[in-house]
Amino acid sequence: MQKIKLQSIVKFLKAAFLIVIVLTIAMFWYDYGIFKLTESWDEFTVCPEGSNVAVIKLYGEIVTYSYDSGDYLNDFTEDIYYSEISSEDIVDSLNGIEADNTIDAVIIQIDSPGGSPVGSEEIADALKRMTKPTIAVIRDYGLSGGYLVATAADIIFASEFSDIGSIGISMSYLDYSEQNKEEGVVYQQLSSGKFKDAGDPDKELTAEEKEICMRNIKILHEVFVRKVAENRGLDIKTVEELADGSFMCGQDAVSNGLIDEIGSVYDAKQWLKNQLNIDPIICVY
Repeated sequence: MQKIKLQSIVKFLKAAFLIVIVLTIAMFWYDYGIFKLTESWDEFTVCPEGSNVAVIKLYGEIVTYSYDSGDYLNDFTEDIYYSEISSEDIVDSLNGIEADNTIDAVIIQIDSPGGSPVGSEEIADALKRMTKPTIAVIRDYGLSGGYLVATAADIIFASEFSDIGSIGISMSYLDYSEQNKEEGVVYQQLSSGKFKDAGDPDKELTAEEKEICMRNIKILHEVFVRKVAENRGLDIKTVEELADGSFMCGQDAVSNGLIDEIGSVYDAKQWLKNQLNIDPIICVY
């Protein structure tokens, strides 16, 4: 009896060891690309039969490019609450939708605090190039670059609870120079140009460096204001008064012309139903 039990334990251990080996090899292959997912615009599409309205989800911080899936997995495990979306993925999806004759309109759901000015501009420009009706639905956040994207749509819906706007530019950062002094850390400046290491958090920002940063911030701010005014059909002076970096909630955003209506995806579908005389069937990209 004891011999039988011992044989069973040995078999169990062998099986467990084999499973561990197989899982280890599979994880290794995944990390090095053998089993990686393709991230083209149509790989994650969920479309029921007869779909005629595309929904794109713009969730998280806007960046210009997407991580390699293996790298992204490793970064994601380090900070599970951090998310981002790349402009190249969104633009790719919009181009695919534009070429799809079965899709009559696109709804872009936005829940973003903003991010890359260039990435935000790329998505906004792609939206403006669409020949099909475009609807932006702001959920919790449509701020900064996220709001810029929304302004490129034909109509913007948002909740009364949504945070909207935050029109402005920030280059703020933490300055560790005083802390370094206390800890005996000495910054050795070795750069080829006077302003090459301007903004390095381990050194104090000089008056000249700050002036240069503020000059660029002002230029970018003016571009942001101009684009919002053009996209929303607002007087540029009106947008300048609103562009103090603050955000406003839904109804105030309607009153100030930053959005069009209070509503959700349901209301966006009703708007499409009335405008296009179709029964919207959603295809999620």
